[in-house]
Amino acid sequence: MKLNGDSTGMITCFIQYELTPGNLAEFEAYGKSWIALVERFDGTHHGYLLPHEGPSDLATASFSFESLAEYERYREKIKTDDCCQAVFEFARETGCIKRYVRYFMRPVFDGDANAALDFG
Repeated sequence: MKLNGDSTGMITCFIQYELTPGNLAEFEAYGKSWIALVERFDGTHHGYLLPHEGPSDLATASFSFESLAEYERYREKIKTDDCCQAVFEFARETGCIKRYVRYFMRPVFDGDANAALDFG
């Protein structure tokens, strides 16, 4: 995926997790698995942000696909992929995730110092 080119149509999924205290190592293993899996299904994973200071039960992740249609294809493929299902089961068995919220956003990559001035 080309991240520094035209982002028209690109979709980024942002996920905020509430973690089960004491299960951070399990969640990190879960996250490392999904980084590789999203990449395998032609997405670009931007990584996980795990607790360091402050609340110890919050984490975030984000990943992008070229379009909403590509994301939807990914969602269909992971339903029947054995490795994906094993990672979902790992999260269920370890209880590392209490809940999550998923947001979809459109990235803006190209800066323009005069963009706000163009509204005049």
